[in-house]
Amino acid sequence: MPPKKKEVEKKVMLGRPTNNVKIGLVGLPNVGKSSLFNLFGGLQVAAENFPFCTIDPSNTQVSVPDKRFKQLCTDFKPAKEIPAILTVTDIAGLVKGAAEGKGLGNAFLSNIQAVDAIYHVTRAFVKKDIEHVEGSVDPCRDFAIIRGELIKKDTAWMQNYVEAFKKKCRAKKTKEQEAEIALCDFLIEHLESGKETRNHTWTNKEIDLLNTYPMLTAKPVVYLVNISKMNVEKSQNKWFKEIKEWLAENSPGDPCIPFSVAFEENLRTLEPAAKKAYLAEHKLNSMLPKIIRSGYQALNLINFFTVGADEVRSWSIRRGTKAPGAAGTIHGDFEKHFVCADTYNYTDYQECGSEKAVKEGGKIRTQGKEYEMVDGDICFIKHNAGGAGKKK
Repeated sequence: MPPKKKEVEKKVMLGRPTNNVKIGLVGLPNVGKSSLFNLFGGLQVAAENFPFCTIDPSNTQVSVPDKRFKQLCTDFKPAKEIPAILTVTDIAGLVKGAAEGKGLGNAFLSNIQAVDAIYHVTRAFVKKDIEHVEGSVDPCRDFAIIRGELIKKDTAWMQNYVEAFKKKCRAKKTKEQEAEIALCDFLIEHLESGKETRNHTWTNKEIDLLNTYPMLTAKPVVYLVNISKMNVEKSQNKWFKEIKEWLAENSPGDPCIPFSVAFEENLRTLEPAAKKAYLAEHKLNSMLPKIIRSGYQALNLINFFTVGADEVRSWSIRRGTKAPGAAGTIHGDFEKHFVCADTYNYTDYQECGSEKAVKEGGKIRTQGKEYEMVDGDICFIKHNAGGAGKKK
């Protein structure tokens, strides 16, 4: 076993640059992944009713719904409005045995490796003209199949890695190498017991090491349950109770969102007035904004804003990013030549009612290199790139 945990817990996240992070749609064939992808991006990727319809992953970018951004655009009336973006990848359906190469398994698992979080989609309705690769509809069984394939792939990779690592340092091991072997052995045992990498309390030091391994089960997951239009209108589904129990046992704490491709597609066909009346009659709303926001949160992303008459923009950064790193999302030179950042939070702006009132109220603070950005910060970055005292 690894040593006792003394450090603060943090999420297992790959350290990829923020502007490259993606969330992938994963699930068995014919559960509604590609149809949901089409709803996200309006892209007509293939969504026909047969397995392996999607082979190469497709990407789309969707705006992240944010009332704060909308209000800032309304108030500043900028020439350009640039919201935060979530990149979504449509990954072809996995099948049982994918970890051993069945179906198009190995290629698909590699596609999952290329994303930073997962929308795990299942189907919870029966329709005669929509085949199911397992012969029947059972959302919990489908969740378990995909989960099992990811665990198998991680186990096989880790076993091969630790075997090679032990041979490499067979003669004399350093304390760091012994600690890594102990961690690897524990992780293999953890995976073989049917548990995912992220479902354990790791120390910061362990997570730094885990983030160097391509663990599929370390990725954050948002579970999406595709139900029928009638289920949405009646707010019921016979599998809900079973799904809730399965998640509590196997993925405690991970979000689960019921939605309906058919319902969302129907909304797309309605004129604005008819759409408003239909939603009011049934006391419903589209679930797409909630799904997008949940994916964004799963990636551990927050926003800061730059505002002005020329542009209002929402920038994505990882939670815990310091001011120079935030400046670097605007331009790499801004991080290198960072001086300071004049900041105030959207909550201050909302309370005061205007940027002028924020200034008059003394709410703007000058922050240095050690300042950790807070979700909703509005910033004026000062830097020396290309000349002294420039701002963004």
